[in-house]
Amino acid sequence: MIYTVTVNPALDYVIQLEKVESGSVNRSNNCSFLAGGKGINVSQILNQLKIDNTAWGFVGGFTGKELVRQLNQRRIVNDFVTISDDTRVNVKVHAQAETEINAAGPNITDQEITAFKSRLSDLQKGDIVVLSGSLAPSLSVDFYQDLLPEIKNAGAEFVIDTTGQALLDTLNYKPLVIKPNHHELADLFDTTFSSDQDMLECAHKLLDMGAQNVMVSMAGKGGYLITQDHFYHAKGAVGTAVNSVGAGDSMIAGFVGTYVKTKDPVESFRIGMACGAATAFTKDIAVMSQIEAVLPQINVEEIS
Repeated sequence: MIYTVTVNPALDYVIQLEKVESGSVNRSNNCSFLAGGKGINVSQILNQLKIDNTAWGFVGGFTGKELVRQLNQRRIVNDFVTISDDTRVNVKVHAQAETEINAAGPNITDQEITAFKSRLSDLQKGDIVVLSGSLAPSLSVDFYQDLLPEIKNAGAEFVIDTTGQALLDTLNYKPLVIKPNHHELADLFDTTFSSDQDMLECAHKLLDMGAQNVMVSMAGKGGYLITQDHFYHAKGAVGTAVNSVGAGDSMIAGFVGTYVKTKDPVESFRIGMACGAATAFTKDIAVMSQIEAVLPQINVEEIS
């Protein structure tokens, strides 16, 4: 089983209009509420790949009920902890430019945190936990890190999608895969890259620090996979990028969903690249037909 964790999900209130005039009354052409969150995005792609998964996290209030209703409608299996505070609402304004107003998130009590951590007792050997997304302000900055000993003690693997020191602090627990982009990778080592070879050498340092596999995404320029023994490259798929939201989540989902079946990191990287590109080429999270359309373009080459 794969478990996706979204501890600070949101209902995204998407408002569409031709133009926003500051200080005036503006009327939208269309608006909608959409369940959002990085772990939820991962679950959506896993469903498209027909990989069993369960979404974990915290939800509360009428907004939380609507979020769960939408997940149930999409047939995303979920087991959220119900909290007393309301799930946040993020506002996305699509006009002459895209503007986002993201709420901080609900207050989560110690009792509710304990209830969430009790979910970890369900973990078994071979399970994978995907930890991604921002933390609610009431959660400790070490919240994800504090979960790792129990995950590993259960014989399960984990994937974490975060950046900076928060990422480095998890490496001694040996994440199955991490996915910095080339800018985030440079920031990790406070450097700049003069060549792809410089970048790959830095990425390999993350393996030395504990990561089992490293994917480096480079947007339209494709990506790299670094394993203990080899470096691999895949060119970017050809298409018009219309959506950066969820592309990274889709890439992780494609890797994890394939790995749980094949234990083959190279094939997992290929499917991950296809899932990420397919989502980048659509206004929402990709569906299977879109992934299959992109997949023939993704060729993975061993470069050393």
